[in-house]
Amino acid sequence: MIGRRIWKKGAPFFLLVLLLIAWESATAILKIEKWLLPSPSAIFIEGIESFHNLLGHLLSTTELAIAGFLIGSCIGLLIAAALHLFSGVKDAVYPLLILSQNIPIIVLAPLLVIWFGFGMLPKLIVISLVCFFPVAVASLDGLRQTPYELKHYFKMMGAGNSQLFWKLELPHSLPFIFSGLKISATYSVMGAVISEWLGAKSGIGVYMTLASSAFRTDRVFVAIFIIMGLSLLFFGVITLLERYFVSWKRKEDDKHASGN
Repeated sequence: MIGRRIWKKGAPFFLLVLLLIAWESATAILKIEKWLLPSPSAIFIEGIESFHNLLGHLLSTTELAIAGFLIGSCIGLLIAAALHLFSGVKDAVYPLLILSQNIPIIVLAPLLVIWFGFGMLPKLIVISLVCFFPVAVASLDGLRQTPYELKHYFKMMGAGNSQLFWKLELPHSLPFIFSGLKISATYSVMGAVISEWLGAKSGIGVYMTLASSAFRTDRVFVAIFIIMGLSLLFFGVITLLERYFVSWKRKEDDKHASGN
């Protein structure tokens, strides 16, 4: 039983180790050139040696991703609340939200530079566009799936629309909201990297561009692993916040599981 639990929680780690071993072996056996496909050990060594140069880029990308994530998430929550409270507007606005996600960011980015210059604003717009949609859709679904029996009970107790929203619908939708936040948190890092291609002076996106133009494939992979690690870190932080704010949901699930 203990061994099965360890394997269940450690399976992704063991699989990752196996993939790295296979990667390392393949580059050594096939004698692949470092500029074409560096080995994991070479990537790790390069990451250690260039860490002092990477730190400034990492901090710049992190600050940009957090700012864009917060702005995009707030916009997504406001849109979801507005569409839920004013249901007549939903049919007209919801298709536009879907269309906003069909615009390629690579195509939109140069236009944002033309309209707003090379400052912070176009970068924040790019990240916000990436982040707001998952939060808006997940929050709207959560608000909509509030049990009718509870809503009817609150109305019988004399609750108005604002009390119904703040004391029932919003708390009930928290698990859905955090699901959207976790998706947006991972998207925010990639959105920040893409936005840095608009002409930033620092950031992981800038570091990756310079490394690619110099055929330093090992540095490109270092940047890729940093992006993956930063995304996992953001995801983990949101998960911890979810456990704190939605503790009642976890207790309820545990109760149902023990009952079964």
